[in-house]
Parts: sequence; C-alpha cells; structure tokens
Amino acid sequence: MDGTLIDSEKLWDVGLHELAIQLGGELSQQTRDSVVGSNMDNTMLVIFTSLGVEPDPAAMDKAAQWLTERTAELFRIDLPWRPGAREALESLYEHGVPMALVTSTERTLTEVALDSIGRHFFAATVCGDEVGGRNKPDPAPYLMAADLLGVSAGQCVAVEDSPMGMQSAVAAGCTVLVVPAEVPIAPGAAWIVRDSLVGVDAFTLGALRAADVG
Repeated sequence: MDGTLIDSEKLWDVGLHELAIQLGGELSQQTRDSVVGSNMDNTMLVIFTSLGVEPDPAAMDKAAQWLTERTAELFRIDLPWRPGAREALESLYEHGVPMALVTSTERTLTEVALDSIGRHFFAATVCGDEVGGRNKPDPAPYLMAADLLGVSAGQCVAVEDSPMGMQSAVAAGCTVLVVPAEVPIAPGAAWIVRDSLVGVDAFTLGALRAADVG
C-alpha cells in the first residue's frame, strides 16, 4: 500500500520526524530508510534505539499510538496516488483478477486509507498487526494473502516498493514486480524492476507471470 499504490511514505515522514523531535532528537535519513516497509513495533524499536532513547515498552506503545493518530490525520487530508497505480488496479478489477492488499501498516490506518483507495478492489487485506509478528520480510503476509484468495503464492504476482516487501514476496514464491519509491532497488534474478506502474495493466502482469512460469 504505502509507496506502491499511494505516495503515503511522505506522510509517514511528517509523523516520524515530528516524533523524533518529541523524543529529543532528529530522524536521520539512514534510520528513515531502514524502516521503510517495516511494521510499527520494529519502527518504534529502530527509532528509539537510533536516538539513544531507552526502548521502554510503555513509552514505545505511547509513541506508536501518537504516530498512528497523527498519520491518520494526514491520511484523511490527502492520499496521493503513485503514478499508474489506480489505472493498474482498475484494469485488474475490470478483468476479474482477484487482488489482495498486503501491507505492514496496521488495520486501523489501513481502513482509513481504503476509504480513499477503494476497498472494492480487494478480495482480501492483510495488515501488519494480523500476522502474529511474522511481518515482512517474513513470507507469512504473502502466504496468508494467497490463502485468503484461495490460490498458492506461486500463482500470484506481488507488486512491491520496498526491500522488506520484496524479500517477503520472493520468499513466499510469488512472481515479484518492484517499483521502488523511497529506497533504490536494483534488478535481481528473482524480481523485475520498473520505474513506475504507468502502462501496467492486467495483461502486463499476466505476461510477467507467464514468463516466470516459463
């Protein structure tokens, strides 16, 4: 979702930088890059540690709650689409291709985002707080999504923007298309890289799947 369908990573940036200031420091670019695609628990741990703040569970829970509420405010104001993302969803939906949204964002914020994205596109959604702690880069989120769609992960094409998400989808056995957003990703043997989703439709993704099987 974040960075793949919508350009929400910039909205996360606002909240993360504000949180770092509240904790008495500044968010470095290295720290920001390291939590792209991560779940909330890991994000809090990384930020607290990078700022030299004691990672007290109660303090991290309070910070996570603040960040969730702040990000929800920003999500309601504006959720800009990534180039080509809406058109890709519409093509897949029109051609009856079942889709699952697999995100490290927690359910509360995902529901806010779905009001703008369009929940009708997705037959299933898997959020960061629904995988029993086995978040990306673990394959569990994509395996769960494939199961909810009633297919094997090997029959799925995953579209990702972050290293953690890419690793999760590859480990699950999906055909993987990567459109980097915040963190550069080079082409690899197990994934395909594009600059954007402009021009990507049901036939494009179908061809990727066919080529991977071949």
